[in-house]
Amino acid sequence: MYFCNMIKNDTIIALATPSGVGAISVIRLSGENAITIVETFFKSIKKDKKLSNQKTHTIHLGHIINKGIILDEVLVSVFKNPNSYTGENVVEISCHGSTYIQQEIIQLFLKNGCRMADNGEFTMRAFLNGKMDLSQAEAVADVIASNSEASHVMAIQQMRGGISNELKELRGQLLDFAALIELELDFSGEDVEFADRTKFKELVAKITFVLKRLIDSFSFGNAMKNGIPVAIIGEPNVGKSTLLNALLNEEKAIVSDIAGTTRDAIEDELIIEGVAFRFIDTAGIRETEDIVENIGIKKAYEKAENAQLIIFLIDAKTENKENRLAEIETIKTRFPNKKLLVIANKIDLIPQQEIENLQSDIENLIPLSAKNKVGIDELKNELTSLVNIGALSNNETIVTNSRHFEALNNALIAISSVQQGIDLEISTDLFSIDIRECLRHLGAITGDYDVDKDILGHIFSNFCIGK
Repeated sequence: MYFCNMIKNDTIIALATPSGVGAISVIRLSGENAITIVETFFKSIKKDKKLSNQKTHTIHLGHIINKGIILDEVLVSVFKNPNSYTGENVVEISCHGSTYIQQEIIQLFLKNGCRMADNGEFTMRAFLNGKMDLSQAEAVADVIASNSEASHVMAIQQMRGGISNELKELRGQLLDFAALIELELDFSGEDVEFADRTKFKELVAKITFVLKRLIDSFSFGNAMKNGIPVAIIGEPNVGKSTLLNALLNEEKAIVSDIAGTTRDAIEDELIIEGVAFRFIDTAGIRETEDIVENIGIKKAYEKAENAQLIIFLIDAKTENKENRLAEIETIKTRFPNKKLLVIANKIDLIPQQEIENLQSDIENLIPLSAKNKVGIDELKNELTSLVNIGALSNNETIVTNSRHFEALNNALIAISSVQQGIDLEISTDLFSIDIRECLRHLGAITGDYDVDKDILGHIFSNFCIGK
């Protein structure tokens, strides 16, 4: 039902700015009759000025009037098809930000030829009218939701056709070979080859390489988009909660000298150098018979397993050097694929010489005092250095969308089957099916292939109304 509503060639309306009181509000209309509907109730400051006679991308000052009563003085922006966001006639009414005025204007047009837009329907129409492909349309929602410089950069790159441009070129080349191979099947009795096998092998290898690179970028891209998870782990009373509070510069976690105070994971986000980090303070790791605390310790390991970075906190004044080194090795062994930062806290309680001894014993150790906020800036610098932000500055294509990730994996499986068919020199008609399968998955990302209507409905239902 949702999808059916969206493809009707009617005129839709919605508030494009956040609901509530503000200085101004923008009401957006899109559809064949958008300009003429607004024109009926709009009176320009200049006499006899008809909106339908005005050029596209122009702004006009006047009043919205209903039955001789002025609802508001407004600015009306006119965008004529096909040169508009949706590819249809679009009108944007900038009115005063009173909720009463907003609703009066919207209700007026709803009673006179408009329908309330569904979530994401303006962007859906832009996609259906060829103004952007599906991956670009999805990036619009990411731009709106971006909460850090890194997530914003990735969303803008996607909206400008980052992944689309890479995949369309490869898909076009594969499509050309697919056509030649299909032609060979029509002449199977003639024993002829239209597709250059050497060039075809090179293309399959190139596609495989690109797909693997894009798939590998998802872990980084998804973390950058949603915030890089950083688990803070260590024994009880080493200062994990104090460190979290120092990083956030607020009393987020309860700090106590009593061991086992933190029994559940506490999370909060901090943006450092344009990158969002999601810090997770976990329960102290130790041997205990307390059932509730053991649940917290189990959660601590789970959070560390799911994190991209692990901060392992040790007490700088602990004298047992062998135990300390053994604990670090245990964490490295338990999480071999995680980036690990070892931090010695409470350096304010030991002399400088002992700090230097610690640094010589433990490679890349960061000494700090969370209580006095000494060394916090050094920790933040180290965190950003561990993140591959070079990929962002180099404008590389980074996958952040789980739907794209799944389609890329399926495309890789299909193209790997094609490669296997080539290596085994099997009949062309057998691996031509895998070629079509790869084309289908690549096309599903950009919308160049028929995409299930339920998927389209799900994608755009997650947008805000008015976009």
